[in-house]
Amino acid sequence: MYKVIINNETTKGQGGNALLHSTGSDQRICKCGTRRMAGNILHSITYIKKRHRRKLISPLFSPSLDGIMSTPAVSCVIRKLKAVGGIILTASHNPGGPNGDFGIKYNIASGGPAPEGITDKIFQISKSITEYHICPDLKVDISKIGKQTFNVDTFKPMTVEIVDSVEAYAEMLRGIFDFHALKGLVSGSNHIKVRLDAMHGVVGPYVKKIVCEELGAAADGAFNCVPKEDFGGHHPDPNLTYASDLVNAMKGGEYDLGAAFDGDGDRNMVLGKHGFFVNPSDSVAVIAANITCIPYFQKTGVKGLARSMPTSGALDNVAKALKMNLYETPTGWKFFGNLMDAGKLSLCGEESFGTGSDHIREKDGLWAVLAWMSILAHRKQSVEEIMKDHWNKFGRNFFTRYDYEEVDSDKANTMIKELEATMFDKSFVGQKFSSGDKSYEVAVSDNFAYTDPVDGSVSKNQGLRIVFSDGSRIIFRLSGTGSAGATVRLYIDSYEKDPAKIYGDAQVRPEWLPDIQSQEPLVKSLRIAHK
Repeated sequence: MYKVIINNETTKGQGGNALLHSTGSDQRICKCGTRRMAGNILHSITYIKKRHRRKLISPLFSPSLDGIMSTPAVSCVIRKLKAVGGIILTASHNPGGPNGDFGIKYNIASGGPAPEGITDKIFQISKSITEYHICPDLKVDISKIGKQTFNVDTFKPMTVEIVDSVEAYAEMLRGIFDFHALKGLVSGSNHIKVRLDAMHGVVGPYVKKIVCEELGAAADGAFNCVPKEDFGGHHPDPNLTYASDLVNAMKGGEYDLGAAFDGDGDRNMVLGKHGFFVNPSDSVAVIAANITCIPYFQKTGVKGLARSMPTSGALDNVAKALKMNLYETPTGWKFFGNLMDAGKLSLCGEESFGTGSDHIREKDGLWAVLAWMSILAHRKQSVEEIMKDHWNKFGRNFFTRYDYEEVDSDKANTMIKELEATMFDKSFVGQKFSSGDKSYEVAVSDNFAYTDPVDGSVSKNQGLRIVFSDGSRIIFRLSGTGSAGATVRLYIDSYEKDPAKIYGDAQVRPEWLPDIQSQEPLVKSLRIAHK
């Protein structure tokens, strides 16, 4: 049996990725990190003895990005190499630099995040480690693709393999999309102008290689594509606040399609001309409604759709209209992965700017943008026109989220208890609330629980839901009730099918919420939330 102990003291928060690769009886660890991180990982490769057996662990690196990989590329390479799993070292969308957040994640052979059953076992085994060995003098040239051999104590030889993760990822995308059509869209005679912002995260070189070099998009439309340890001093979160440079540039009207990506490349934000914002919940719904524009799904068919519980019901409307299976899961990509591995799911998304499909087992930011480009090429309409046509056909879910951070834990718990007392009263379901000429009847009131249709596992207490008969919802989720305070998230999802009312601003507070607040018995608890 073997263990890997990873020293991350000098990683400076930059996302790097490691892969455990198995070929026959040989076990190899495939590592992709910064040059400094690469040295640290190699210095910290360890083994422990069990039943007098030792299995060699040998690293594998990618030179394409000075050693680092995007999270989607990690999933891609794990699957391509039929690895036993991957160790991912990443700051993700958290602030980088020596004082930034840094985490370690383990992905299994499917390329997706390890389920709790596996991570719990890893934790238990970690408590029994009695020794580890290091090789501080091992030096690997990660700039050359190929294999390098080293003598490490009694493990002779140890092989380190250098692979090109960008090319592996690009090869996968070529098998999913019609690159000829995409090339015509961004570099043909009547091409659109694209502006992509990598936010100094890892996806920049992928954008340059695939979108600019291969598809022919103008190189001056790719911004912040050099990965930096501190993300250029910014927060690499693809939303309207942190990607404000992109938002402001798009408002000028020069570009037809804009997109931003997070630090490890698994999340995305899509904008149209003049800064037209595509809500992440709407984004996955539009891809679902136009899914046959993508050759991959023409071949595989659509097995099912899924969204996380807090995500708006926009995807539900598409699934119902097109008679597709829909799954509502707790937050966390591992729930989607389980459905994909069982052949039940093709496309999924989260309200936190994550979109993906069963081509890998992680969210995939660049994949989502190429999916939108495929729709633009097929329909020959603008982002705004496509979005408005979608709302006219399926109705619109006005969706927004309020985050209340560092809330007093005791008060937050009191609020939740009061909400539960009101919501779980037998008389609450069926109550009607009115706002102007509209009436809302409570259809479901619960604390969301999910029974996995694949393995039967149950996830309870995933968030309080008030679901109205038209699909509109109010959702409360409480997390982090420690000494630093709690975070209360309030999700508002208001469904509208009246063509005269579907073009409003989703960030404007929904008109129906104040009237619902003014009616007992919810008023007290809802007022606590808004304070």
